[in-house]
Amino acid sequence: MTFSLVATDPRSGEVGVVALTAMPGVGKLVAHARPRLGAAASQAMMNPYLAFDGLRLLAEGVPADEALARLVEGDPGREGRQFGLVDLEGRSASHTGSLPEDWKGHRTGPHFAAQGNRLAGPEVLDAAVETFLARDDEPLVDRLLAAIDAGEDQGGDTKGHRSATLVVLGREDYPLWDLRIDDADEPLRLLHAQYETFREELLPEIEMLPKRDDPLGGFDYEGSEGAV
Repeated sequence: MTFSLVATDPRSGEVGVVALTAMPGVGKLVAHARPRLGAAASQAMMNPYLAFDGLRLLAEGVPADEALARLVEGDPGREGRQFGLVDLEGRSASHTGSLPEDWKGHRTGPHFAAQGNRLAGPEVLDAAVETFLARDDEPLVDRLLAAIDAGEDQGGDTKGHRSATLVVLGREDYPLWDLRIDDADEPLRLLHAQYETFREELLPEIEMLPKRDDPLGGFDYEGSEGAV
């Protein structure tokens, strides 16, 4: 009952996930990403450990397609799963078992994997992927948001939607974007509103935060109250 896209941007080094579902709390267990590694989505009869272990394998140097193959082979519940994985090198893979509701399927390509079940049809994923690829010169967060919009315009989940999430990590361990609408009648509209608020008010602060190799970041310590 979920529609998602996991992606990486080789130019910025960003990794991200966007997802939309008819159940509450899609951001809690479906979307996963690790900086400098890749992103994963585990859905349908979800097993979050597929995402945890997939990202762990990426950290060990295993390519995304090989990592997914290992995990699916070792999962006795594989026919109920849907799982997408992509690494920063652009290798991607998805698995769709036989048990999730139709329409179900996935699309993969360099730097992305899209997957969904109980969708209006294959046009949902096709539109999302086409839009994602057409905006190659835009920031990853905007490409992901546009992709989920395009899929929703083609019918999305046949039972509607209650929650949405969009997470993007750069090269630091903290997220650049972490947007979540956990339970609402129009989660995608609210996700857009949250995006605008974060872009105007929070993103500038995040961009000033200390970095691993720059512990002071962009703050004006001498001119600020309580500066060191």
